[in-house]
Amino acid sequence: MHSYPHGHASRFHSQNIRGSAIDMSMIEALLSIALSAAPWLLLGLFIAGLIKAWMPQSLLQRWMGGDGLGSILRAAVIGMPLPLCSCGAIPTSLALHRGGAGRGPTTSFLISTPGVGVDSMLLTSVLLGPLMAVARVLGAMVTAIATGILVGFGSGRKAAPAPEGDSGVSQSCCASKSCGSSPQKSDTAPGVVTGLKYAFSDLLDDISAWVFAGLILAGVLVTFVPPDTLVGFSGGFLALVLMALIGIPLYVCATAATPIAAGLLLAGISPGMALVFLLAGPVTSLATLAILRRELGGKALAIYLSSILVVTVLLGWGLDALIGLTGWNIVQQASQVQELLPEWLEWAALVVLVLLSLRPVRRRVLGF
Repeated sequence: MHSYPHGHASRFHSQNIRGSAIDMSMIEALLSIALSAAPWLLLGLFIAGLIKAWMPQSLLQRWMGGDGLGSILRAAVIGMPLPLCSCGAIPTSLALHRGGAGRGPTTSFLISTPGVGVDSMLLTSVLLGPLMAVARVLGAMVTAIATGILVGFGSGRKAAPAPEGDSGVSQSCCASKSCGSSPQKSDTAPGVVTGLKYAFSDLLDDISAWVFAGLILAGVLVTFVPPDTLVGFSGGFLALVLMALIGIPLYVCATAATPIAAGLLLAGISPGMALVFLLAGPVTSLATLAILRRELGGKALAIYLSSILVVTVLLGWGLDALIGLTGWNIVQQASQVQELLPEWLEWAALVVLVLLSLRPVRRRVLGF
């Protein structure tokens, strides 16, 4: 049996204590974020199910037809609450484009739909504060409208659509098969029960792995990156551009991006950088870019990417300037919102959410 000098033993013991303390701190940070998010995520999924039930594709087709400014504006507003990720928005936008929607409305819909949804709106309010939630909603709308206008009026003649049966969507893009097929093929909306089944099965499956990964990363950032660590990398145009360049190719759904942005904000980045990440990350994916190039052409794709980069950076710069003038404290706003609900309700919502995320439990108990 080996014997160690007393100094080595005490150092080893102190390292174990420090490691255990770090593990507990990370678990506490992860649990705190999860408890804050769970009730609002459940509410968001419920509302998403109702929207799914009451929004027939024929209505979308009528509101988004043509290629004028009004259609682009309507596409941005209509797309925002719909419960679709970036990959899930592709088949719906393709169906709308081939049914008469122009380049501009199609692009606007393709950005606003995954950019923000009812679930991510609620999560942003509770994890980042109401100001960031408003900035995110307005930012997603501005990005969608500006990019839709630029693509619609600046990308030349209309590209020939691909064969009707070929959506080109990668099935690995999302967790469930719902992202690879249009969620609303019929002219009539599904019933409320069908819409809720979609929200708490297909949609939850699509986002659950991403949300879990986002919570883990947020817990790591809160635990291992002390406040103000990233202050030196924050502020100025270059930092905003860098965040946009990171977010555009890094596909993450809008809901999962929220806890990551919260962790980065607590680590010291500016609210403007957090906004750039929240806007640029969810709206792009390799599947989106490939389909956009094939459906609308290479010039439209170049305008699409350039517009997202420029618009999100300008919005982030504007938010930082506004906060600099007003002195608003984003982190304090978020902490105040998190205290609105009782702890027992947060625990109950988290347990329900975990059980719903387990497919065997969900199928056996609810028949979903």
